[in-house]
Amino acid sequence: MAKQLNRQQSDLPRISAPATRALTAAGYTRLSQLTKVSAAEIAQLHGVGLKGIHILREALAEAGLTFRRG
Repeated sequence: MAKQLNRQQSDLPRISAPATRALTAAGYTRLSQLTKVSAAEIAQLHGVGLKGIHILREALAEAGLTFRRG
């Protein structure tokens, strides 16, 4: 069973469990890591849908960050 993501180890927003598992499995546990990938790349992860992308985009914006363009 996959190790559960500790909320203290992550600054990702609360999104669906499948999306959280997909991000964690792909090695993304911090918002800053998402600046190195595009929203389209994250959307390709199984479990991450449009709502998850929207939530992540908002959290990035609040932190003054964005997904990589492209």
